[in-house]
Amino acid sequence: MDREAQWTPPADAWETSRLGAFARLAQERSGLDLVGDYAALWRWSVDDLDAFWSTAWEFFGLPTLATAQPILAEERMPGASWFPGVRLNFAGEVFRGRDPEAEALVELAEDGTSTSLTWAELSRRVAAVAAGLRDLGVGEGDRVVGYLPNRSEAVVALLATASVGAVWAVCGLDYAPAAAEARLGQLAPTVLIGATSQLLGGRVRDTGDALAALAASMPGVSTVVVGDAAAVPGGLPWDDLVSAPGACLEPVDIAFDHPLWVLFSSGTTGRPKGIVHGHGGTTLEQLKMAALHLDLGPGSRFLWYTSPSWMMWNVQVGALLAGATVILVEGSPAHPRADELWRHAADQRVTVLGTSPAYVGACLKAGADLGALELGALRTVGITGSTFSPQAHERLAAQLGDRVQIGSLSGGTDVATAVVGCAPVLPVWPGELSAPWLGAPVDVWSDAGEPVRGVQGELVLTRPMPSMPVSFWDDPDGSRLRAAYFEYFPGVWRHGDAMTLTDHGSVVIHGRSDATLNRKGVRIGSGDLYAVVESLPEVAEAMVIGLEEGDDYWMPLFVVTAEGRSLDEPMAERIRSAIATGLSPRHVPDELIQVEAIPHTRTGKKLEVPVKRILGGRRPGDVADPNSVDRPDLLTWYADLAVRRAAGRR
Repeated sequence: MDREAQWTPPADAWETSRLGAFARLAQERSGLDLVGDYAALWRWSVDDLDAFWSTAWEFFGLPTLATAQPILAEERMPGASWFPGVRLNFAGEVFRGRDPEAEALVELAEDGTSTSLTWAELSRRVAAVAAGLRDLGVGEGDRVVGYLPNRSEAVVALLATASVGAVWAVCGLDYAPAAAEARLGQLAPTVLIGATSQLLGGRVRDTGDALAALAASMPGVSTVVVGDAAAVPGGLPWDDLVSAPGACLEPVDIAFDHPLWVLFSSGTTGRPKGIVHGHGGTTLEQLKMAALHLDLGPGSRFLWYTSPSWMMWNVQVGALLAGATVILVEGSPAHPRADELWRHAADQRVTVLGTSPAYVGACLKAGADLGALELGALRTVGITGSTFSPQAHERLAAQLGDRVQIGSLSGGTDVATAVVGCAPVLPVWPGELSAPWLGAPVDVWSDAGEPVRGVQGELVLTRPMPSMPVSFWDDPDGSRLRAAYFEYFPGVWRHGDAMTLTDHGSVVIHGRSDATLNRKGVRIGSGDLYAVVESLPEVAEAMVIGLEEGDDYWMPLFVVTAEGRSLDEPMAERIRSAIATGLSPRHVPDELIQVEAIPHTRTGKKLEVPVKRILGGRRPGDVADPNSVDRPDLLTWYADLAVRRAAGRR
């Protein structure tokens, strides 16, 4: 990796950042030289888990621990026991020590309307909804679910649910009722909170029928709370719930590992897994992410474009723990202009903006001039969701300038955080993630279970993190949880990403390890190929598959061309040449096939593994839940292709 750093931290980053302040406390408590040396700080954070997490607990001002309080009482994976006997509440920590007149939430809509809530108003609304839930009989362990867009109602509902000790889960309105039921219905909820409309792409979408259908599919729901009560017979108006006077916010303190929320896997390999996270681990991890790695605190303004269906929505809410102002955007980030999200960032004086490689790519291809916007408050752009190519990084950096850090993050729904990514004291190299995160015992292993450096291997976590799942929902013996993470390397968390650790301590994510290409004995991540191909102006998107067929290896590249272009031989030759030059001649595809579109999960990830299995002869319904796919009709096309190829080989 000889690429030079694109961004370097300010000279005073260790003095001015919250990570630097934490390092000073850690150095004082440990007696080690940790200030100014991130590698040493990270090593201490994963070698001495008790010391790191107890120092983090103290630094974040969480409830005072007993003198002899154990931190990691039992170290094993799965089933680590953290902070036994400690009681707290995620919602209680969100509101601890806040300035009641400071701005907590800002809600932006496509039509230009905005709503601002102070901490006092947010607390009042949460208290009112919590009181209403208690009146409905909701208490510890009960489930409250949402079918909502990215509005303040969703944030209020989550915090109110958490405050009474109930368990929260949510799907965005981008999920059809059947897809939402496949997730939320597993929890047998008693209360459903929903919306009857959404503004998206310049149109108001009526979701009343979808909400009614979802409610009808979950017979255990006794109450539907809704903006328009007429949309659901017997519905309880949200305004009645949120405007009830006189309630005081009194979060109940519950066990460290008491379920806070359930996040769901994509469902592309079977029934969506319900991933249960606890109050304590989530609180600690979200504080670490927001305060130390994104450098958020009171006065910061945080906007991460997301849907409630994606774990980044939970990260967005978690930024409230650090005292940051959270900006919620409902609707499309590219309406009415491709750069609309950046305009929101300028208007709202956003400090940290989060988005995806796909959106950045769309802006660049649309010719957006980000340098013309007033982005003076912006200091970090976070990128996650898929691999971010060096070419796209450099083009974005050219528009934003050297002052703005472009920091890629990678982690997942499984741990509700990132495990590798940026930090305010670390440089950034295009196409790379700056380092493993504090408290994340990241390593790269070969298939034989040996640590490797400088070559691609499996991303593993060798010791526990507090935000690892408490359990999977409806997995009483833990067999599904063990199979998901701990069977490939017994007792070690296999994350499922292909990764390389570089000689300067950074990380390269190559894509999902089960989608890694292995052409003529040379392994390469699909993300590396996309970085080359999707930088070509005539390519809108691409998907590569590597399929073992007996002694043969078939590697097609499916290409969506830019508008008005077709995949003729001159374009195909440019693609092949770019791959041969930018990667290696060994990774030039066997075929280039023009397609209408690439299928994705509803959170935007390409369906490489399900498509690979379909091309290998599996039926689409056996490898992917159609409700989890943005264009399930596309899977039939790949199945037909598999049939044609099989017939041709006979």
